[in-house]
Amino acid sequence: MPELTRRRALTAACALATAAGVQAVVAPTASTTTSTKNTSTASAASASGHDHHAPASFDEVYKGRRIQGRPASGDAHQHHGGGYGVFVDDVELHVMRNADGTWISVISHYDPVATPRAAARAAVDELQGATLLPFPAN
Repeated sequence: MPELTRRRALTAACALATAAGVQAVVAPTASTTTSTKNTSTASAASASGHDHHAPASFDEVYKGRRIQGRPASGDAHQHHGGGYGVFVDDVELHVMRNADGTWISVISHYDPVATPRAAARAAVDELQGATLLPFPAN
């Protein structure tokens, strides 16, 4: 039997931690499959970003800035934003829907919120009066 070295001990510890982490992630998913078919289908649809129930459109003035949200037309940005466009003073705020149904934007990327409206409001808060510049598309 080979001698135990630090490298082998660390490799074994990483493998165990990874296996434990995978089981923790897989376990909640398995429990959703035992629920009713409609609930698991709705959860899977919203988690994949292909939920056909898009957020409601909005158009309001928030802290003196006009924020708007509506289903996106055409193929532009449908992958990340789930087919939904958000605008601050008629400039597009790039948003992305996370797997858990929350939303983030390029302004508040590390602070997920529940709705695109909340993402637009968070962006206005972060901008503190500054103008939102167009985000260059790749």
